[in-house]
Formats: sequence, C-alpha cells, structure tokens
Amino acid sequence: MASFCLNSVPLPRPSQPRKLTETISSSSSSSSLLVDGHNYTPAGTLKPIVVSGNPPTFVSAPGRRIVAVGDLHGDLRQTRFALQTAGVLSSDGQNLWTGGETVLVQLGDVLDRGEDEIAILSLLRSLDKQAKAKGGAVFQVNGNHETMNVEGDFRYVESGGFDECNDFLEYMNHSADDWEENFAGWVDVSKRWKVDQQMSMNSWGPWNLVKRQRGIIARSILFRPGGSLACELARHPVVLKVNDWVFCHGGLLPHHVEYGVERMNKEVSDWMRGLSENDDSPKVPFIATRGYDSVVWNRLYSRDALDLVDYKAKQVYSIIKETLEAVDAKAMVVGHTPQTMGVNCKYNCSIWRVDVGMSSGVLNSRPEVLEIRDNEARVIRSKRDTRSEIQIVEYI
Repeated sequence: MASFCLNSVPLPRPSQPRKLTETISSSSSSSSLLVDGHNYTPAGTLKPIVVSGNPPTFVSAPGRRIVAVGDLHGDLRQTRFALQTAGVLSSDGQNLWTGGETVLVQLGDVLDRGEDEIAILSLLRSLDKQAKAKGGAVFQVNGNHETMNVEGDFRYVESGGFDECNDFLEYMNHSADDWEENFAGWVDVSKRWKVDQQMSMNSWGPWNLVKRQRGIIARSILFRPGGSLACELARHPVVLKVNDWVFCHGGLLPHHVEYGVERMNKEVSDWMRGLSENDDSPKVPFIATRGYDSVVWNRLYSRDALDLVDYKAKQVYSIIKETLEAVDAKAMVVGHTPQTMGVNCKYNCSIWRVDVGMSSGVLNSRPEVLEIRDNEARVIRSKRDTRSEIQIVEYI
C-alpha cells in the first residue's frame, strides 16, 4: 500500500527479470556493458548492464540510478535544463555526460513543436556514447510524434523544424561517411550554423517560400521509412523494461503484452527501416502506433479520473495491475499527456506520469524528472540554477 509523505520514498526491493536471468548469470563476472554482443568497459564497480532485444526491450541494470525524462518537443534549451536537473549533463555547454553509471530513459516525443529536434536526438546519441564508457546508458522510446513523422504526417512541424532538416541534410551530404560521428556532432554544428544564418538572414519572401519547400522535401527524405533519421528512430523501442520498471510513451495494455512486447518493438523498427514493405506484414504496425489504445497514443493512465468517461478508477487500476503482472513489473512510467501539476503518480503509484509540457511549443513549464534509486522514487524539479528533491510516496 502506498501513502504520501515528505520523507523517504522506499520502493519494493527489485527482483531480476526472469527473462534476463540466464544472460545476467553468464555476464555477471564481467566488468563490461553488454549490448547486443558489444562490450563497453565501465568506470565503476557495479555489475554490467545487460540489454536484450533489438531494439532494446529488456534491460538489467543492477544498482543503477534510473532517471526518466518526459516529452521534449524540439526545445533544446529546456532539454538541457532537464538533463542538468537530472544530473547527467554538464552545465558548461560542452555536452558532457556527468551521470556516471546512471541509466537515462527519455519517454519519446522529441519531434515536432520546436526547431531543434535533430539537435536533441544528436545530443542524446552523444550522451549515450559517453555514458557507456562510464558504465551508464541512455535509452529512448518512440512516441506518437516519432511515428507520425515516419508516416509523413508533418502537421505539427514548426518552420524552424523544416529548416533544420534542410540544414542537416546538407551537412550530412558534405560530411564523411561516418554516420555515427557526424550525427553525434550535429548538436554542436547546428548551433554554429544558426549563428551564421542569423547574421546573413534574408527576409526576401520568394526565397523563404523556396526554403520552406526544400525543408519539406528534406524532412520527407530523412524521415520516410528507410530514411536516415527514420533508421535512427528505429534503434529505439516503443516499450522498454529496465529492472522492474516499464517505460512507454502512452501506456501498455494487457492485449499489447499478449501480442508480444519484443514483437511490437521489432515490427515498429522494421517498418521504420523500410524492411516490411515487401512482405506480408502491415506497413504501419497498428497495435503499437495507431488507434486511441495503441502503445504510443493511449491516454488511459495519464488522464484524471474525471476525464475518463468509459472507465472508473477501479477499472483502470485493475487494467494496470493485470498489465504489470503480465510483464513482471512493479510500476510503469509514461509521457504523452502534459501534467500541469508536474510529475506525479496515480493508481497506488503504479503509474508515474512524467510529461510536464516543458517545451516552449507546449506549456513552457519548469523541467522535472523522475529519479529511481535503490528503494526510493522522487521527483527532481529544476529551479534553473539549483535542484530541489521532493519525495513523493512511501511504499509500505
């Protein structure tokens, strides 16, 4: 039973996911981070992180501090504040990982409503490379705005977002063939390019129209199935389990689990890579990406009880319990729906809602992150230059 307090926030002692036990036991004596057969040497003394699935689906991260960050929507400035609040990004503008062996999970919707979408993806990729060298890791799950863009739905793209696509495509066309290095470096390159463009800004109307058309074409090339940025998104799952916690953008339901979490992740990844167009599988994985109850669109857990017409609180709680039992998890973390009260938990704290609408394209609210460490879960709220930790719930 959970009760609210302002003291400690102990969680039930985590147990190893049954599905990973064999992999963990064979790797526990190693001092490396094992990701799909690749080893990374950590700086600390914790047991290695073990990742199962491609894209990642199950993660065993013994003893790690886990930090969850909600929807970012193209706002690089607020993204930096959020990551600094989480203690994983340096505050000197050098884009350095400061999280040590922390595991960072970003809950999707990096795209749309802002003008630095690719720069944020680039920053997270750069931080992941640095984190692995320290024994940590960065994971992202895809949200509905990622899947919309791969479908070619650009309704929520800002003009600056089209401009960034045009600039990024030009940058990659003139770069060496090392995608990994070039992509991770875009966050720094884009900053310099923006300064140069502002100095030579041309307000001539016809040229702006041509530029917009070029931006639309560039975005279509980059995000279509098989495009370079669609393939980048294909690296990320729609559902991720880290230790005893499940992370997804909208919300996992019992029929999703019955269908198969790894199966959904692979189908979405294959679709984004353009691999499903010539076989019998659907071009768009419906159960994960389309419909009000799909994984990336589901809002059942993130709405207030008064907003739920077809369900009562007891029914929702029953659905959550059934889902969590099916995946052998203790709690679920979701984004997707801005929480005006900040990061919060519902249904006996089996659901944590971490989308605070921090992007200037949404609510421009103060960044907040969820921290899970040992048996404690807490909300860390940014005060720009300081951090305040507020314990939320005690599990007894």
